Amino acid sequence: MNKAITDGLVLMPPPFSAGLMLWSREDGTPGSGSYQGLANAALVSNDQDFAGCLELQKLDATQKLRSFAQTPIQPGLYLQVTARVKVVSGNLPTVRIAAWAGDVGGANVAGVTQVGPSVTLTTYGEVVTVKAIISPATRTGVDMAWGTAAVYGHVGLDLTGPNGGVVRIDDILVEDVTNVFIRKLMDWVDVRDYGALGNGVANDAPAFLAADADANGREVLVPSGVFRLTSDVSINNRIRFEGTVSMPENRKLTLVRNFDLNTHEQAFGSELEGFKRALQALFYFTDHVTLDLSGRRVEMTEPIDVAALTGLTSFTNRRVVRNGSLNAVASAGWATEEVTSVATYSTANSLVLTGVSNVASVPVGALVVGTGVGREVYVRSKNVGAGTVELSQPLYGAAGTRSYTFRRFKYMLDFTGFDQLSRFEMEGLEFNCLGLCSGVMLPLSGTTQRFVSCSFNRPLDRGITSIGGGCQGMFVDMCQFLSNEQGLAAVDRTTIAMNVQANDTKIRNNRIVRFAHFAVMNGTSHLIHANHFFQGDDEVAGVRRAGLVFTQTNVSTVITGNYIDNCFIEWGNEHDAFPDFDTEFSFGGLNIVGNVFIGSNTTSAFRWIVVKPYGSGHFLNGFSIVANSFRVFNAIVDRVDMLDTSFSTLDFTKSRNVRVEGNSFNQVSQTIMNPVVVTHTQNTAADTWNVSAGGYIPFGGKIRMMESVSTEGAVTTSANAVRYTLPYGVPGTGGAGNEVQLKWGEAVKGVGIVKMRMDIPI
Repeated sequence: MNKAITDGLVLMPPPFSAGLMLWSREDGTPGSGSYQGLANAALVSNDQDFAGCLELQKLDATQKLRSFAQTPIQPGLYLQVTARVKVVSGNLPTVRIAAWAGDVGGANVAGVTQVGPSVTLTTYGEVVTVKAIISPATRTGVDMAWGTAAVYGHVGLDLTGPNGGVVRIDDILVEDVTNVFIRKLMDWVDVRDYGALGNGVANDAPAFLAADADANGREVLVPSGVFRLTSDVSINNRIRFEGTVSMPENRKLTLVRNFDLNTHEQAFGSELEGFKRALQALFYFTDHVTLDLSGRRVEMTEPIDVAALTGLTSFTNRRVVRNGSLNAVASAGWATEEVTSVATYSTANSLVLTGVSNVASVPVGALVVGTGVGREVYVRSKNVGAGTVELSQPLYGAAGTRSYTFRRFKYMLDFTGFDQLSRFEMEGLEFNCLGLCSGVMLPLSGTTQRFVSCSFNRPLDRGITSIGGGCQGMFVDMCQFLSNEQGLAAVDRTTIAMNVQANDTKIRNNRIVRFAHFAVMNGTSHLIHANHFFQGDDEVAGVRRAGLVFTQTNVSTVITGNYIDNCFIEWGNEHDAFPDFDTEFSFGGLNIVGNVFIGSNTTSAFRWIVVKPYGSGHFLNGFSIVANSFRVFNAIVDRVDMLDTSFSTLDFTKSRNVRVEGNSFNQVSQTIMNPVVVTHTQNTAADTWNVSAGGYIPFGGKIRMMESVSTEGAVTTSANAVRYTLPYGVPGTGGAGNEVQLKWGEAVKGVGIVKMRMDIPI
């Protein structure tokens, strides 16, 4: 800033050659005496050091020299007064810049410093420069701080010390040096002051780094222009963008004090590019673990391949993206890829397809569809040279050579390029898929990814997809999944909110609306708590589909406190290359406790809990259905449980540790329980009583043991003679194996209370 230029201020006093009547020997105020005609003052035009100068002999204790001209003083203005002097003869005096401060009324502003630092002249003929800075401001470097009362000054100098010396003085110079102070006055530094050009071509990275190094807590200003940065740049001070930057894709801009979407959008000129660059920097940034989207919406036209964006394949430090919306915009970038290939599957190598035709075209992350393929089986990797494809799960019935379809859905955030990614968290994000794309595809492996308070709005195919172990220990808490197929009948839907391929997930407090399935779950040790998932439709007597699908036998999982509305829990072993029972754990470890099951406008064939073995020889071994509420509106269902024998059945002669008790049933024709307590009335004396559990036994099982028997009233013979004997029991009798025979040893009649079980409780 230079007000002599910008405001047209006249700062310079007149040259001595203009006449000594313009220079005062006093304060320079009107009426004070001048040097015109004095014997101790003369103009010299032929000095070897000065083009024209004043020769002045010191006669007074303080020999004053002041300009009659008024030099303006304004707030924010810094004036440097400079004098070049030399002694030519006589005593050596001391010299200092001096000025008289005047207020708006023409009076002297008393109490302010009106002289600068003194310099003693020590050598004849040596040119000495004397300087002082005048300003209203009291700042370091200001010699004469005059405050706001002073509006002008009469500038000049003083000679002090011994009298008699003759001094020559060059024309006095007054300069606006506000630029020297501007960086102290402003809380920013401009990258242009450090060599940045902003022409979109020259590399401005060194200038950015230099400005940041010199900012020392002040803000770095990026003015209008396009600033090309061809290397990684990390800015440690606050930064403000009026212009934009451009960078190669593999270079990173890290903004330590402004790590948010707003600043990155300003830096790169668009929300999408700003989001990508901020996400890229997040993986390299150690000062922040959280990227804040500032509540902004990012418009996306294609998936973001996060591994390619970052240039990484492994990352295990905690990182968080939060507080914003990703919004899909219609484009060809969301189109599903579909490839059909012939391949061979062998149970001896249950996770590999061999001899895959056109294997180069099979996308990693594609859903595998074909005969004998379970739900949610994906391509983990491929080997083009070997012609093989690695699968996320085995196939239950696909041995041999056949045709497979590979469908690669497109996801807003795609992490499949990571071989290992752990502790990545998404909090308060809306994945606004709008029927154009899917939400998030997880990495190949990793642990404890977290989705907290996120919304998946109308995903085209999937909300969250795992194609491997990247879901290990995953948290999905307080999220909402809204289907793109809410207007369709339940049987026609294809979208799935999420799937799990590994163990130890925590899925809690979520709301899921009208998907084909809420979750397809492989692995064990899951906690599924307090979710509300409903999958009804507007059909009369509508057919319902599974909400939760478990795909292996021993799940060690708790389903508790959920609101399970117009859908059911399906438990099978479709991800088993050898679905027949061998030596593994069979169907066990599932605890369904304290849930609310609702059905409305369904068929009477609807069931809430379905077991579906894909091979023979399996049995129940540790299974609880306890303290649940089953209720139907506008319909009546036959029962709550079903054994789906599409592929095989269960061996009920091996059932162990099955607890079905404390449940309530409304509008359900046949309740179930285990153990079953039956009150049997024997009206005709017989030595064998056939006590039936009827339809109370869960899943149509068989009675394996009689736990207890007691009588209500006397047991008598046909002649009404009382008998005090107890019978022994023979369980599993009757055509369906659902009876217990009580053997009395003689013909008796009476009322017996029998507690029988479909299992052995050990």
